[in-house]
Amino acid sequence: MKRFAHPAELPKPPLPEQRPLSDTRHGRERRDSYAWLRADNWQEVFKDTGLLDPAIRAHLEAENDYQKVVMSGTETLRETLVKEMRGRIKEDDSSVPAPDGPFAYGIAYETGAEHPRFIRVARGGGAEEVLLDAQVEAADRPYFSLGGASHSGDHRWLAYAYDDKGSEFYTLRVRDLQSGEDLADVIEDTGGGGIWSARSNGVFYTRLDSNHRPSRVFFHRLGDGPAEDALIYEETDPGFFMGVGKTQSGEFVVIDIHDHETSECWLIPAANPAAEPRLLAERETGVEYDVDEGGGRLYIRTNADGAHDYKIVVAPVDAVGRGEWTDYVPHEDGRLVLDHFVLKNHLIWLERREGLPRIVVKRLSDGAEHAVDFAEEAYSLGLSGTYEFDTTAIRFSYSSPTTPSQTYEYDVETRERTLLKTQEVPSGHDPERYVTRRIFAPAKDGESVPVTLLYSKATPLDGSAPCLLYGYGSYGITIPASFSTNILSLVDRGFVYAIAHIRGGKDKGFRWYDAGRRRNKANTFTDFIAAADHLVSEGFTSHDRIIAEGGSAGGMLMGAVANMAPEKFGGIVAIVPFVDVLNTMLDDTLPLTPPEWPEWGNPVLSGEDYEVIASYSPYDNVKAQAYPPILVLAGLTDPRVTYWEPAKWVARLRELKTDDNPVLLRTNMDSGHAGASGRFSKLEEVAYVYAFALRLMGVTE
Repeated sequence: MKRFAHPAELPKPPLPEQRPLSDTRHGRERRDSYAWLRADNWQEVFKDTGLLDPAIRAHLEAENDYQKVVMSGTETLRETLVKEMRGRIKEDDSSVPAPDGPFAYGIAYETGAEHPRFIRVARGGGAEEVLLDAQVEAADRPYFSLGGASHSGDHRWLAYAYDDKGSEFYTLRVRDLQSGEDLADVIEDTGGGGIWSARSNGVFYTRLDSNHRPSRVFFHRLGDGPAEDALIYEETDPGFFMGVGKTQSGEFVVIDIHDHETSECWLIPAANPAAEPRLLAERETGVEYDVDEGGGRLYIRTNADGAHDYKIVVAPVDAVGRGEWTDYVPHEDGRLVLDHFVLKNHLIWLERREGLPRIVVKRLSDGAEHAVDFAEEAYSLGLSGTYEFDTTAIRFSYSSPTTPSQTYEYDVETRERTLLKTQEVPSGHDPERYVTRRIFAPAKDGESVPVTLLYSKATPLDGSAPCLLYGYGSYGITIPASFSTNILSLVDRGFVYAIAHIRGGKDKGFRWYDAGRRRNKANTFTDFIAAADHLVSEGFTSHDRIIAEGGSAGGMLMGAVANMAPEKFGGIVAIVPFVDVLNTMLDDTLPLTPPEWPEWGNPVLSGEDYEVIASYSPYDNVKAQAYPPILVLAGLTDPRVTYWEPAKWVARLRELKTDDNPVLLRTNMDSGHAGASGRFSKLEEVAYVYAFALRLMGVTE
């Protein structure tokens, strides 16, 4: 069965010029022949892609031309995939507006629109008022992404931010909701949306520096020029991220400073933006915390005092330091407290036990506690909360691989659960046609790796089925077992869809994360390989029928397993892959490098960290061996995984591999880390990936 054209029938793949560059660290010399693909002016390119070195542009365009030739013949299949995936999307969809005072706020899509409208209605019902139409704002822009939109407490203003290059430098604007006109205030290079003061006379926001780091918090008073904005806080340590939020009560603005293992919060009275920020507790390496407030008490989620799976403590609102913190929800091994917020009379938190989430409610007056539980073997749960503080109503979303997303309102006092909305699948969806399972793959050290499965009841489980095996495994991020309309296009064609919940995520608590980072990082890769082996041994698929997929840090996973066990995969899809790990962690000018050292190690200062990263960094470990077919996607203006990482990796693969299997690089020249903007534009990229996987499995129609 013909899959891809024979190499003799194709043009030669692009091979960039080799310009060897030598680098010696900790007594070890490395040579990098493709370092020149990193543009010296990358900061400027993020804002104006026309400034890219012509030689680099020519190479990326040659790669794009080559992948078009190799993927020719899949056009009809891709069109079919887009059509059926779009057919599962309710085009005129809308959220259930959430109440806030006299109004209820939500989003809605018009038929055919790529981007949403932000709307509100009177709380008791009535005509829809369009506050912001992102479809209009996106007109004539090749890329457009909203970074958030928030209404002021007096319901007069709307602060919104947008990125029109994919580089995540957001422009912040304010709209007068009475006139529908934007103010003259235009603030460039922000980290996203604004946080309103209690008096609705201005917004707090973060501003990015030239290295794309949110290093300063400002307060912008409506009507002032950006040059007049007051500097509220400046973070001088480039190793920390920074964000701004507000407590559920609305009493305090919170400046949150953190890396991947340490955090620090500063509080500002929302009614007094000029007040000096007050430190809640000094940063201490390895101690994380976040805060909410209600009734004059602080409720703090933290891992302090050895609470690896987190606990919730309380403290007076004027507390300084950890000396006044008192345990309120004590730490329990194996119960990972993920998130929390406070209403006037209740504390709500989201926790995970045995890999599955649940919501817990605690009444503040008497400490009475209850959980909101669910019955499916694998599912995802989102706690969306509420705009309001003096309420007993919260919202959450629920889905599973077979169950479309459901939005519920839940009364935390009466325990009444009201279904507000079920995700519609216009082309139809019958959950009874599918099977969701959670199995456990034995790891080489005796651990068991959870694997979530979705497949059609008609799929034979005799080893003949193709399989898309997805993995991530970094930053403590857990991949939810949620409903995806897109993946049905593969499942309906006989694929088994599998998610490997590997170490490096927090699927089984903090220890699961800690066992897959820094010097334990190899566990992430061997867990993924163990998941593939178990799927084969249990008859779900065979090794040459497995397509491995991962993006960003999951793309690093793809590069690592391609080097370690290429024979165990029939193909690999790496989306914006973080594959040049060692070079990136050695370059402290890049946006994420200093804050990422706690996750990967600091190879600048530590020879041991250098050796650990060098042992698995995909780019540094490409070798002369056979590799499966590989598809790589990148974004030119991506500040998280810069375009040259995948470009260099593909070049080295082509240089050293011993097989004739295709390696394809497709760079989106108009977008960044998130790929194409717009809900339908993204489908073309998904269809492209699926067409690659289907063609490898011999499906061409």
